[in-house]
Amino acid sequence: QVQLVESGGGLVQEGGSLRLSCAASGLTNRRYTMGWFRQAPGKEREFVARISWSWSSTITYYADSVKGRFAVSRDSAKSTVNLQMNNLKPEDTAVYYCAATSRSGNLNTNDGYNYWGQGTQVTVSS
Repeated sequence: QVQLVESGGGLVQEGGSLRLSCAASGLTNRRYTMGWFRQAPGKEREFVARISWSWSSTITYYADSVKGRFAVSRDSAKSTVNLQMNNLKPEDTAVYYCAATSRSGNLNTNDGYNYWGQGTQVTVSS
């Protein structure tokens, strides 16, 4: 049974930083993608960033809206994926979710993932 637990959300001023973590358990395959998504009030859940790894490589990918400000990384020893968020803006306010999949398609969409965390709130004040 795969379980994903997010942490690290909170309230921060515009221009500040937060680091989200997603602790994963039950991931038994050697190849996975873990993604970060967010959902603002009244909006659909949208892709933020993802990290894919196998025995030979690690690949990251970002939505244009966060490129250059956010960085996704993986701590294999702790089975954790982190999302470092810098230069935060009020429009980054949302509930942030981590997700996992062993599939290879639709990795920038909700449909590409079959495991989800419960979400953590990030609020950026102006």
